[in-house]
Amino acid sequence: MTVTAHGAELPRIHRFLSAFHRRQAARTVDFPGGFAVFDEAYPLSRGNNHVLVDGEADPGALPALVDELTGHLPYHRAYVLREEVAAACREPMARAGYRHSVSLLMRHTGPVPARGGAREVDPDALRGPVTASWHRLAPHAAAAHVRDLVERRAARRRGARDVRFLASYAPDGAVAGWADLYLDPAAGVAQIEDLVTDGDHLGQGHAGAVLDTALHLAAAAGCAVRFLTADPDDWPRHWYARKGFEPVGSASCFDRD
Repeated sequence: MTVTAHGAELPRIHRFLSAFHRRQAARTVDFPGGFAVFDEAYPLSRGNNHVLVDGEADPGALPALVDELTGHLPYHRAYVLREEVAAACREPMARAGYRHSVSLLMRHTGPVPARGGAREVDPDALRGPVTASWHRLAPHAAAAHVRDLVERRAARRRGARDVRFLASYAPDGAVAGWADLYLDPAAGVAQIEDLVTDGDHLGQGHAGAVLDTALHLAAAAGCAVRFLTADPDDWPRHWYARKGFEPVGSASCFDRD
């Protein structure tokens, strides 16, 4: 895994992510080095109920802290943004039974594309396609779990100063691809999240249309730092690279059921 020299943009991305998680939450609990976020409206969504470490933390104390803060949930999750802190946490978290995974933080460094033809839509327009997508991606998930994963998009409106939902439509009018766009023009940072193509419309250019539109809108809003997250071991990261994205760092996730 190659990560480019990143200068000042990685701390800016970290600050954006911290602010998004905090703003999106219905309730937060602060502790030295980070905070926990909760939203009782979506109890089965790990993305809305977790611990986030965005500063210095005591690696040996983290497992017990996460257990304490998330003890009322059927799962335990912690994100650690800084790579050196995550490296120190891996062994004590593994001893406590936590699985470790990494997401690449990829910044767009290529030319800004012309608007790709996707539209801004209301989240209601995405409810059906997103539900179908989750049933495809997680066929054994309970109905209540899928409901939380779908409906949590409403909470994302709180996460950034300007939140937009984008969709690309097939000729028959069906939503074929979608993504979220989170903008903070004052900070000059934008995140593209949940870029998905409907299973019946793969290979038809819809992901590219949505991504190009998101990049165009972000640049037009004055966001010079445009980023997304990617699995380092999955094929989309290579497609993102062809679209002008380069890794500038990573974020760690620790999970235990």
